[in-house]
Amino acid sequence: MITKMSIANIYVLDQDSARDFYVNKLGFKLVDDLPMGPDSRWLTVSPPEQPDLQLVLFPVKVGKMFPQQTAETLIAMIKEGVFGCGVLTCKDIQVTYEALKSKGVEFIKPPTEEFYGTEALFRDDSGNHFSLQPVNNNSHENSI
Repeated sequence: MITKMSIANIYVLDQDSARDFYVNKLGFKLVDDLPMGPDSRWLTVSPPEQPDLQLVLFPVKVGKMFPQQTAETLIAMIKEGVFGCGVLTCKDIQVTYEALKSKGVEFIKPPTEEFYGTEALFRDDSGNHFSLQPVNNNSHENSI
């Protein structure tokens, strides 16, 4: 029986920029930054209170993983903000929103009351978007 998810990919356009964004703006912990050959590296971060979940900041570039056309399509989709990567939670959404905004995080939507709870939306430095919600939000219960 599956018990949990421990690693998930987030496609990014530039690993150095993504590392800076996730570690210095969002406050994630750097877990691994290891070389994997001449043009590749294993770069993972974790939310500060969830060390058992690692997010791989996986670069989209032409190579073994992505042929030219696939890489170009993925890059365009990431830049357009097509990918919603997940829901991140915080203790106080207004305080977190103000802190992240002051660090230059681009918000698509400020904290707003919705039928499922309070939510703010932001983009990472590549264009992926995330929902930010308070820990006590009802959204997870209502969306299942």
